[in-house]
Amino acid sequence: MQIQIPTECPSCSSKLVWVNDQLYCKNEMCGDKQYKSVEHFASTLKIKGLGPSTIRKLDLRNIQDIYYLENIEELLGSKLASKLLEEIEQSKSSPLNLVLPALGIPLIGKTAADKLSGSVLHLSDVTEQVCKESGLGEKATHNLMEFLSTFTFDLPFSYEFAKKSSTNGIIAITGKLISFKNKAEATKVLEARGYVVKSSITKEVTILINEGGQESIKTVKARESGVKIVTNLQEFLGE
Repeated sequence: MQIQIPTECPSCSSKLVWVNDQLYCKNEMCGDKQYKSVEHFASTLKIKGLGPSTIRKLDLRNIQDIYYLENIEELLGSKLASKLLEEIEQSKSSPLNLVLPALGIPLIGKTAADKLSGSVLHLSDVTEQVCKESGLGEKATHNLMEFLSTFTFDLPFSYEFAKKSSTNGIIAITGKLISFKNKAEATKVLEARGYVVKSSITKEVTILINEGGQESIKTVKARESGVKIVTNLQEFLGE
């Protein structure tokens, strides 16, 4: 059976362009491209409740729209709207290690962001020389510098990389939390402070969060391994 290669974008009818043996729509106003950009951003920052269907229902066509939502209760209902707004508010504390890959810059993912975090603190400090010294390739450097040449820093982030965690900055969490609603919320805050959060006790873990006080398997294992056990996470974070 002969396959007919499409020539037009099924969303906006723009002419498709071949790039490295793949067809792309180059129309920046293409609705599906805009939705996908927002989907990628929300997924990378782990904004729960902001999936493909919700993005389309709210007609979010650019990242900025996420942070200027109004009257969404009418579309989602008060309960879902409240949860989504809470998730969006929490995302504002995301470090540049997550924000940069979320912006959809070609070849600038988590690996590139981590490389840059070892050289500079703020996104505005990134230069072509910094990119090269950090180990970014020529194309990745070009893409990032081209993006920064028009970027306006109008999103509600600090645009700062998370500081490298020290030898006692690798954390695991066990049991129910008291200081935070759930592990996902606590993980976001810890990662924003530069900590690495593991799902289990490994040889790298030196801090265990156990606010419930139960003698879980993780707790017993941590105590036997000489891991520091924290019973109040907010106090530990200095909040």
